[in-house]
Amino acid sequence: MDTATHVLVVILSTFLAIFILLGIIVALQAIRVLTMVQRIARKAEVVIESAESVGEIFKNAAGPLAILKVVRNMIRVVKGKK
Repeated sequence: MDTATHVLVVILSTFLAIFILLGIIVALQAIRVLTMVQRIARKAEVVIESAESVGEIFKNAAGPLAILKVVRNMIRVVKGKK
């Protein structure tokens, strides 16, 4: 092999090493981002579940509260007529 071939091999191997190194760095960053996204998704699930439970509590309490409001309105009407 002559000098031009050696130079070309050195240049190509250098670029290959750089691209492999960049690929490894990008892959590691992608793994970190995916890990953060999974962590955020888990926290979002917990928040949604707690919001659902609060909604369920209000839904279950709505019936008795409505009855209490009706009774309170009846008492006000009766007191108002006296």
